[in-house]
Amino acid sequence: MYPRIRSLREDADWNQTQVAKQIGMSQTGYSKYETGENDVPVGVLMKLAKLYNTSIDYLVGFTDNPKPYR
Repeated sequence: MYPRIRSLREDADWNQTQVAKQIGMSQTGYSKYETGENDVPVGVLMKLAKLYNTSIDYLVGFTDNPKPYR
């Protein structure tokens, strides 16, 4: 899951500070999600899925299809 979150951020050409601001948290806290130091709470997964227009299943690795289910 953690490399996928980082990859989505890099593909969007954003830095950690930009993503953290968009989901309402500090860059330091967000960084710990990307490195796997902290588990990503469901609420944050929901925000990231919305930000990247993908599904939580994709973020956590249950599917390799990045398209949302809608």
